[in-house]
Amino acid sequence: MRNLYYVDGSPECFFTAVFEAWKDGNAYLFSQPNIQTGLGDSWHDVTPDPAKAARVVKKLAALDSRAPYEIDCILRSFSDEKEQIAFEYIRLLVQGGVPVRERLSEPVARRAIELQQKVGAETHNLKGFLRFQETQGGVFYAPCAPDHDIVDLLMPHFVSRFKTVAFVIHDTKRHVAGIYDGRTWRLCATPKNAELILTEQEDGFSRLWKQYYNQVAIPERKNTRQMKAYMPVRYWKFMTEKQGE
Repeated sequence: MRNLYYVDGSPECFFTAVFEAWKDGNAYLFSQPNIQTGLGDSWHDVTPDPAKAARVVKKLAALDSRAPYEIDCILRSFSDEKEQIAFEYIRLLVQGGVPVRERLSEPVARRAIELQQKVGAETHNLKGFLRFQETQGGVFYAPCAPDHDIVDLLMPHFVSRFKTVAFVIHDTKRHVAGIYDGRTWRLCATPKNAELILTEQEDGFSRLWKQYYNQVAIPERKNTRQMKAYMPVRYWKFMTEKQGE
């Protein structure tokens, strides 16, 4: 039998659930509404409470200054068990009093670190794999569908690169976008069927990029397996040079 604590996916709601479920030995935290329940399971809808959440974050930061960042990475992951893994991470930290990353003999620590590494790796990859297209309004647009919720982690990198150029990074899977107007950036929800109108020159630029990509390739040294290792196939859909393959 489990006591199911359903959170809305926000960090504030998660930390509120941690506060409320702390003494519950049968607690299971989750944000997937289609979870399969068992006979005898009880369901609790958690309402975000800023005061409770702040107390938990303050305690974690006092025990390990890197803990809030590491938990944030876990909660960004695609894992259906991310909230429970983060909850068990917090239990291990509080009970042990030492950083979880130093307790690799614990299964919880290994699972937590694995999720953190996956989030970090994808953030790093997309800094190189994003492809921007110029729209008629002069705004550059880059669609993506990452495994993890990382658009806001990508924004500072591209803000520093574009400086005064407006752009949008659009997560088409989660229907959220990072929007930079040339001065400041923000996250916002996007409609599922947003219309995009590119400039007339964009088609020509795309052809030139594909031509360059094909010309610098050395057919005799083609290694598809290695290419897929460095450039995962799941990113090809939005990469100009790979479209049509």
